[in-house]
Amino acid sequence: MTTPVAKPTNTPDNPLLASVQRLRSALEAEIIGQQALVERLLIALLTGGHVLVEGAPGLAKTRAIKALATGLEADFHRIQFTPDLLPADLTGSDVYRPEDGSFRFQQGPIFHNLLLADEINRAPAKVQSALLEAMGEGQVTVGAKIYSLPNLFLVMATQNPIEQEGTYPLPEAQLDRFLFHVRVVYPPREASREILRLVRDETLRESQTADTSDPLAQANVFAARREVMRLHLADAVEEYIVELVEASRAPGAYGQDLVDWVRWGASPRGAIALERGARAHAWLASRDFVTPEDVQAIAPDAMRHRILLDYEAEAEGISSQRFIEELLKRVPAP
Repeated sequence: MTTPVAKPTNTPDNPLLASVQRLRSALEAEIIGQQALVERLLIALLTGGHVLVEGAPGLAKTRAIKALATGLEADFHRIQFTPDLLPADLTGSDVYRPEDGSFRFQQGPIFHNLLLADEINRAPAKVQSALLEAMGEGQVTVGAKIYSLPNLFLVMATQNPIEQEGTYPLPEAQLDRFLFHVRVVYPPREASREILRLVRDETLRESQTADTSDPLAQANVFAARREVMRLHLADAVEEYIVELVEASRAPGAYGQDLVDWVRWGASPRGAIALERGARAHAWLASRDFVTPEDVQAIAPDAMRHRILLDYEAEAEGISSQRFIEELLKRVPAP
């Protein structure tokens, strides 16, 4: 007797997938030449993660998160991180009410659904710590009270790789809170021409926002997250994820050169990021199962910021990207 095959959740008539794909198309029409960034933002949205984006100025990082907020039933706020920023500027504070002699909490900008932390490495450690609690726990602490953040909460933080003077490097504990560390590069030549045409058209119609006639409801986002977590993950693929993370810590079985390169590998949170990111990647590809190719596609962005290289390896020009690429070549896929 044959076992009936379950109908995939990700069929073309899946209304949740269709609504997310419409959002993706709208974003790609707005963010030309940055398809990888758009995909990573959507994966973060589908997994409840946060994204650290590194790239030169003018590469549509701010535009991307604003366009995402426009396509959702969600509010958006941008915070320019500076050395004189205080935690209360981010979280809010207790405000005295002279009419009744009481203190009332005034929410800060962190209580928005989508938050752009622009140039996050320019803020001092106290501000970074407040953001760390918000990203990790979904709450902020002000005085002796704890305040919950919205259920839909996504942080996109940016770093400028060019200017390092006056910056505060993010500690490993905070880097590990990000689902992805995405490096944005310059768009190809043809994309640059499309950008020029897009800006001209926007100027003529006096609009710089995407079509908001049918924004994606938050309830649909949470429903899509449940579908993503229900995707089939074979034991062999799960073991492949675990082996990649283990090999990032102790790569002796795959070459002495890798042992010499790395000091610290990915944490268990890295394995969680790989699994959830691969699930969302498969869901966006209209599949109801995860493949090793899904894991490989998101591995560099999911592991880049979790790998700490040896000083000598860095002096030789070895990067975490190179280390991850070698792992993907040497660790056998199922």
